Amino acid sequence: MFENENNRTELGELGEFGLIKHIGQFVELNNDESVKGIGDDAAVIDFGKQQCVVSSDMLIEGVHFDLTFTPLKHLGYKAVVVNLSDIYSMNAEPRQITVNIAMSNRFSLEAVEEIYTGIALACKKYNVDLIGGDTSSSTSGLILSVTAIGRAKKEDLVYRSGAEEENLICVTGDLGSAYMGLQLLEREKQVYLQNPDMQPEFDGNDYILERQLKPEAKKELIEQLKELNIKPTSMIDISDGLASELFHICDASEVGCQIYEDKLPIDHQTVHICGEWSMNPITAALNGGEDYELLFTIPLSDYEKIKDRG
Repeated sequence: MFENENNRTELGELGEFGLIKHIGQFVELNNDESVKGIGDDAAVIDFGKQQCVVSSDMLIEGVHFDLTFTPLKHLGYKAVVVNLSDIYSMNAEPRQITVNIAMSNRFSLEAVEEIYTGIALACKKYNVDLIGGDTSSSTSGLILSVTAIGRAKKEDLVYRSGAEEENLICVTGDLGSAYMGLQLLEREKQVYLQNPDMQPEFDGNDYILERQLKPEAKKELIEQLKELNIKPTSMIDISDGLASELFHICDASEVGCQIYEDKLPIDHQTVHICGEWSMNPITAALNGGEDYELLFTIPLSDYEKIKDRG
């Protein structure tokens, strides 16, 4: 490699978010149109009356998904949804996506069709257009990179950095279920590898499996908040766990927070399977990730408007 081995810092010492923050030191916004760069769920570009909101995420085989138990159609769908979630978390409306895909020769045309069938289903559901992308060969498995493009009025945009003291912390749905779905899939994979004749035991766990394999973006929440005339003071999507995302909001907003264990929304399937494995469901809720719920803060004065919207 090119770096000086005597002055080497391992990436693991920084972690993902530490690395992003470090990279930010080398980035300078020089164009007037560049409103927001690194440091939020999406970048913001000023196009006059409308703000353009852009987000990009990569899914890599062996890191973000396992094709042993991930249907290709579900993978295509999920690749789109996780990007749209970032646009919604800015209180913006996604409009277009581009898709970059790299694959080895072990994938057939029919496999590619399955992926793009899932992509097309997500585009149809969320009313976005696939407008381009790139294809490449790969020597390290399947790689999908999606860029989502959205729009919003300047006054409607919500960042991580707006939370204030005495704000109410809200989340759009239950937490930890996607993580426990992944744990269940991993368990059954190990059983299969030891005995390919064994059938997986998924009975009664359809919900947590769907939360892992086919998550949904919270389009309806954004629409409901507009109907209620509520603009969050801050917002982020929960891709890495509640604890991590709350830290991002607090760090960006320069505030602290307090949450109550008995108020955390956890589905009964999550509680049940955690009980089977002698695992605390609070741990899954705080640290599991991939829920793709929206975490947001509002003034206490808006509580009456939102309390009955379950």
